[in-house]
Amino acid sequence: MSPTEQGSAQQVVFDVNVFIDAVVTGRDPFESWPSPPPTSGHFAADCVGIVNDAVEFSLWLSPHILTNIERVLDSPANQDGFEWEPQRVEDYLELLVEISIASGGAVITPAQAVTDCADYEDNRILELALACQAVIIVSNDSDLLHMSPWRGIPILSPRDFAARVDASRRVRRR
Repeated sequence: MSPTEQGSAQQVVFDVNVFIDAVVTGRDPFESWPSPPPTSGHFAADCVGIVNDAVEFSLWLSPHILTNIERVLDSPANQDGFEWEPQRVEDYLELLVEISIASGGAVITPAQAVTDCADYEDNRILELALACQAVIIVSNDSDLLHMSPWRGIPILSPRDFAARVDASRRVRRR
């Protein structure tokens, strides 16, 4: 399914740091993913909860993002990793892919190279956003945040993304 065929959900791309923060900071992240987020104040986990709801947004992933999540979670703690057990990492990656597909997104390999940012990893996020025609990029990376809007795509922090979705949901409930 192409991004334009996937229905009313808007395409969103999360930076690797959002996926990592969702599971390594704050309380048990799985407590905040069920509907209706955002409610926890754990903004990265709330972002994952928002796409898990599959209401407003479809989550798009790339093999590069999944590989980097695995690399960070699997690395020894003394190398800025978190030393997760391999099965736990695999379970998390499978869950993210399931969320992506259930939300109307997919795992795709971008075809067009982007070199707009000095940081190689940040360009991989931008490539995915371009490939899936994302309407929002969510990141804690200051280099990406300073580029907002990039080619017309807003780049929001997890806090800002969760707050905007929360405000939108509150208005719709009235």
